[in-house]
Amino acid sequence: MWGDKKADAPAKSPLPQQQTQQPPKSTAPAERPASFPGETKTMAPIDSYPASSSSSSSGLARLGATLHVKGEITGNEDLHIDGTVEGLVQLEDRKLTVGASAKVTADIIAREVVVYGNVKGNLRARDRIEIKKDGSVVGDLTTARIMIEDGAYFKGSIEIDKTGDASSSSDSDLDKPAYTRSMRTASSTSS
Repeated sequence: MWGDKKADAPAKSPLPQQQTQQPPKSTAPAERPASFPGETKTMAPIDSYPASSSSSSSGLARLGATLHVKGEITGNEDLHIDGTVEGLVQLEDRKLTVGASAKVTADIIAREVVVYGNVKGNLRARDRIEIKKDGSVVGDLTTARIMIEDGAYFKGSIEIDKTGDASSSSDSDLDKPAYTRSMRTASSTSS
């Protein structure tokens, strides 16, 4: 039977040639192999999932409590971290929230940082940094505005950087410390 020439020859199809071409792409859901006999599972076709768009770049991304990330996180979305992160988190114009169950060992660069969990690393926020009552930060902070609630733990230095504020002007009295403003006011009234 192995050497039989009839078995090696292609079988002739009684159908016309055009019907032997591949059928058009089906829009019906695909079936996966069953886990149990008699069970079939239906999956949605890949093209039915929504495509990524620029509108999703303004959304919120979430890193779940059981996820561990080592390396660099960059992006243009607000991010909420509940898991473990080691490395660098860079969200220049976005908000980063470190959830209560999060353990972050990373330098952070963002527009705004809110800490409910634990952070070991330097934080740089163009707008503001908030450390909530159960939050813990060990590292240096650089920001235009800072809020540390009663009960929060912080160890490090704080640098108030007004250059990140778009509304500030170097000639304005508001950029100077309060004691300098009061001295200038007092000296101008005594003349």
